[in-house]
Amino acid sequence: QVQLVESGGGLVQAGGSLRLSCAASGRTFSSYNMGWFRQAPGAEREFVAAIIWSGGVTYYADSVKGRFTISRDNAKKTLTLQMNSLKPEDTAVYYCAADLRPKLGFLRVHRHEYGSWGQGTQVTVSS
Repeated sequence: QVQLVESGGGLVQAGGSLRLSCAASGRTFSSYNMGWFRQAPGAEREFVAAIIWSGGVTYYADSVKGRFTISRDNAKKTLTLQMNSLKPEDTAVYYCAADLRPKLGFLRVHRHEYGSWGQGTQVTVSS
């Protein structure tokens, strides 16, 4: 099992940047594909980005492609989401999560396929 704690959220103006971090504990972080999801008030939790367990493959939601970058450091057990050119519609609570299956050779985007959810970090983008 892996335990996850997000940090780095805050208030930023439209066009600005934020860098979210997800610190993992437990010995198995490097065996799992990792994802970032977000949930706005009154909305479903939606997929943002994912990265394969080895770090070589990434996938993004169309809404963030070209603006957000997901990365991981398996030695430091850290997942990162660099968010640039932020828009008011990016406002949400952001969560990191681990795929339920270890060493999966492809990325998944549905929240029910992920577990070990962190507590979330609030991102607010003002217009």
